[in-house]
Amino acid sequence: MDISVVIPLYNEEESIPELFSWIERVMAENHFSYEVIFISDGSTDRSWDIITELKAKSEHVKGIKFRRNYGKSPALYCGFSAAQGDVVITMDADLQDSPDEIPELYRMVHEEHYDVVSGYKQKRYDPLSKTLPTKLFNATARAVSGINNLHDFNCGLKAYRRDVVKNIEVYGEMHRYIPYLAKQAGFNKIGEKVVHHQARKYGSSKFMGWNRFVNGYLDLLTLWFLSTFGKKPMHVFGFLGTIMFFIGFVAAFILAVGKLLHLLWITDSAFFYISLTMMMMGTQFFLTGFIGDLISRSSTTRNDYQIETEI
Repeated sequence: MDISVVIPLYNEEESIPELFSWIERVMAENHFSYEVIFISDGSTDRSWDIITELKAKSEHVKGIKFRRNYGKSPALYCGFSAAQGDVVITMDADLQDSPDEIPELYRMVHEEHYDVVSGYKQKRYDPLSKTLPTKLFNATARAVSGINNLHDFNCGLKAYRRDVVKNIEVYGEMHRYIPYLAKQAGFNKIGEKVVHHQARKYGSSKFMGWNRFVNGYLDLLTLWFLSTFGKKPMHVFGFLGTIMFFIGFVAAFILAVGKLLHLLWITDSAFFYISLTMMMMGTQFFLTGFIGDLISRSSTTRNDYQIETEI
């Protein structure tokens, strides 16, 4: 199979038929063999009914229905698990991503051998309250990840070699950083394509709000830590703990010498309490690193999602 199109969605009943019709036309014009995987992320409207109706009319449709809303990353994780195409393309269901971009994205992966091709919405139809923080966020993501040629990490329109999606783990809200996850997994040929961005045709965005930018930075910090120290937390916590304990111990030793020489009364000095605090915090940091080493990345339920129906 040439292409798997993975589409996570939440309450997009108006746009689903039009989107699938558009994808169907593009695939037929380019003679691609394909599948379209819709993941209904706890939708409360008629989205799943429409997906079921499309399935009855087309063998190219597959669907996954979550019992409740988990988020975009879990939806992509399950979509990636189900994908069978040589090239996997993700896009949003709101018609802001154009299926006309699919042939060129496929060509870049298939012929130019890119591992990941990320869309770049150079001209956006989003409000300033969304575009300005996005620019700041992307600048930070480039600096932390070292992927300096990407301008839009969070663009939903991306293309991947199948090996990439089968060898990365998308969880929590890490969908923003899939290129970074791919890089950490050893897939280093990451490219970018300027794509057409359209104004939303139906409803309103389900991903507005300043909290998503705060969460985005926290997720980036988490991913940086996990990729750097995820399997060796003792290297950071143990180091910090050792330094703090050593400083505290030296300070306490100096105070003890002063006491022995009758130069001062230990408890009269603030440094006595500071040194004790440093030694206790150092011990706690050290133990945190030790325990972290024991439980590092051992959760067996991190990607355990309740799927109600699969077609």
